[in-house]
Amino acid sequence: MPDWLVLGLWLTLAAAVVIAGIFVVGVRLFPTHQSTNATYIFGEGRRRIEIRQYLRAIDENFAEDHFVEGQHVAFYLPERDVAITFDARAFFRIEKSPTYAVLVEHEMPGHHLGDRLPFETPTLEQEADVDTKQAAFAILGVPSGATLSEVKSAYREKVKDVHPDHGGSREEFQRVREAYTTAKNHCT
Repeated sequence: MPDWLVLGLWLTLAAAVVIAGIFVVGVRLFPTHQSTNATYIFGEGRRRIEIRQYLRAIDENFAEDHFVEGQHVAFYLPERDVAITFDARAFFRIEKSPTYAVLVEHEMPGHHLGDRLPFETPTLEQEADVDTKQAAFAILGVPSGATLSEVKSAYREKVKDVHPDHGGSREEFQRVREAYTTAKNHCT
């Protein structure tokens, strides 16, 4: 091999090591912190936070990630023998037992859990719902008084940019889908 080629390879290798070192040092000096704001948490994680907040708001004792009738459930209310799960298979297996099973969809806001519980729950003010509604309209880029057709149109445009098949991230796509669901339920 010619000397210039060997020298080029060594310089390239040295540059790659220096750049990798800069990134390693940068990550250690400036770590990125995970956001705990429910607006940026998606799917089951977000619903878990909302359900946890709801159960605390109604002063209901619960155990998280519990086993009931041999099935793993997200929440268990021991005083009322109620199991709350996101897994349909676990729901149908528990449903055959004396324990009351509640199936929660990933799209269902946590404050709607009270509608599915087998006991009377207090009515709570939905202040958080207003923030969620405003955030949903902001994510879609429409005013909070938008019509259903405006929301649908904004959603279609936004999805073109964030869909994983078009170079977007799965998390951003999920965020836009949840915003669309929320905005669609609150549009004029």
